[in-house]
Parts: sequence; structure tokens; C-alpha cells
Amino acid sequence: MQDLADGVARFQRDVFPAKAELFAYLATHHTPQTLFIGCSDARVVPELITGTEPGDLFVIRTAGNLVPAYTPEADGITASIEYAVAALGVKDIVVCGHSACGAMTALAEGHDLGGAPAVATWLRHADASVARTAADGDVPALVRQNVLAQLANLATHPSVAKALAQGKVTLHGWVFDIPTGRIQDLTASLAA
Repeated sequence: MQDLADGVARFQRDVFPAKAELFAYLATHHTPQTLFIGCSDARVVPELITGTEPGDLFVIRTAGNLVPAYTPEADGITASIEYAVAALGVKDIVVCGHSACGAMTALAEGHDLGGAPAVATWLRHADASVARTAADGDVPALVRQNVLAQLANLATHPSVAKALAQGKVTLHGWVFDIPTGRIQDLTASLAA
């Protein structure tokens, strides 16, 4: 915990004063252009890998960067997606998977999740991803298929479907490679 307290002190001493004008503006303006849906993994930091400033991204992080298909029952992910699209009017939505994803590794390698029943239930949102991956144990292929499947799930959300139909939002699928820092854009080839 001391590391966090030291980090807050550094932020207040070094970072905040240099960005005081930005934070004053952000105190009354919330206009991110991009909804970034990434993994909860601590090694994947959306603002760092995209070089963005506070206020640029609206971020949702879930284990395995999973986006459940829309259902009428309210949940935090659905509410956040709807808010970003309908209220904030984001123009782009990125679903970003990553190399060495623990969730995808567990699925690809058939790990026993009996001791983590909530995790096992959550990972069922990746069933279509697993079904679309040709070889068992192929974590990189599952990561890519999962990003594409989550984009499909995202499009089932009414706010996203409406914005897509009106040409107000564009979906992007990325895979972040941790050891190289590279981003593979899976949707660039789909758009071509």
C-alpha cells in the first residue's frame, strides 16, 4: 500500500501541477471520443498503450475483455456501454485482447476452474470464441477469435446497433502483444 501512497504523492507533486489546466477543463467536460474495452490484466494499461490523456478514453475492463451479448437485465457493462454510446456519443469502440491472457489460456488449455466458480461462469461468455478456434491449446488464435466474438456481442447492444446503423460509431478489434508493445488491428483486414 505504501507504493500507492507514494504514487499519489508523486502525482500530486509532479503530474497534477503540469496538467492542472487539463484537469480544470475536465472538471466540467466529459467528452471522450473512444470507448476502450480491455482486459482487467494489470499489464494492459489502455491510456499507456494508446498514448492518451485523461478524458480521452472511456474505459471498461473485464476479465478476458469479455462483453456479454445484450440482455434486458441491467448490469454494469451494459450500462457503461450504453452511457458511452448514447450519452457521451463516442465515435469509436475498441475491444482489445492481449497476448498471454490468463482467461484465454485457461480456456485454451482446459484449466480446472472448480475452485473459481464465478470465473468459470464468467468465461462462458467466451464459448463462441472457443468454438471458432480450430486448435485446442492455441492461445494466440483464441485471443484473436475472442476479440472478434466480443465485437459481435457488442453489436447486439441496442445503443451500439443504433449507432452502427446511423454510421455514428466504428468498431475496432485489437490484440496487444505485451513483449513487443505492438498492436494487431484485426478489423483493418475486415474493412479492406
